[in-house]
Amino acid sequence: MSTDSDRAVEFVRFALQTNVLRFGSFKVKSGRVSPYFFNAGLFDSGASVGRLARFYAQALVDSGIEFDMLFGPAYKGIPLATATAIALAEHPDRGGQDVPFAYNRKEAKDHGEGGTLVGAPLKGRVVIIDDVITAGTSVRESVDIIQAAGATPQAVLIAMDRMERAGADGALSAHSAVQEVSQRYGLPVVAISSLDDILTLLGQDAAFASHQADVLAYRARYGIA
Repeated sequence: MSTDSDRAVEFVRFALQTNVLRFGSFKVKSGRVSPYFFNAGLFDSGASVGRLARFYAQALVDSGIEFDMLFGPAYKGIPLATATAIALAEHPDRGGQDVPFAYNRKEAKDHGEGGTLVGAPLKGRVVIIDDVITAGTSVRESVDIIQAAGATPQAVLIAMDRMERAGADGALSAHSAVQEVSQRYGLPVVAISSLDDILTLLGQDAAFASHQADVLAYRARYGIA
């Protein structure tokens, strides 16, 4: 029987196979040079997005969090919420229970039904689904949208937790972006995998072992305790 840890490492392998996760030297949005890079935008085929959605669905089911629908913030969250709703509806442990979902537009539509929301009406307990949490901007916007509709933000579901503190060297934040979001909004953040799982794979697979020292050094410098 697979454990949560086994599935997380399996997801890391899947991300490597699809070039979503790469090792090397990458300048990231924060300006840091990271020894690894995770780009969920490279899940770009029907098969890869379908498998990704099953990972999302399983992580949410395993969390035990009760929910009524999904919300995908524009833009990356839109296909993620759509595909995950399909995977949840087909999940063997959910008895065929259908899952509504909605997403937002960046700009309000001025014709037809108008507005910025598309999909099912926002109501009940809503899980926000995205790829990663960097600055927490999309979570903040999503929480505002959900609450404005009279619904309840229930949790955040992401693919990868980098377990990394923000800020300049010498003035790093006390918590990671994921921890900040969880504390600020009182929401659990469920991640399919994390930096710990990447390191587990590096310790298991000789093909990638040469990157282990660089990733460990990066975690020692920027990671949460």
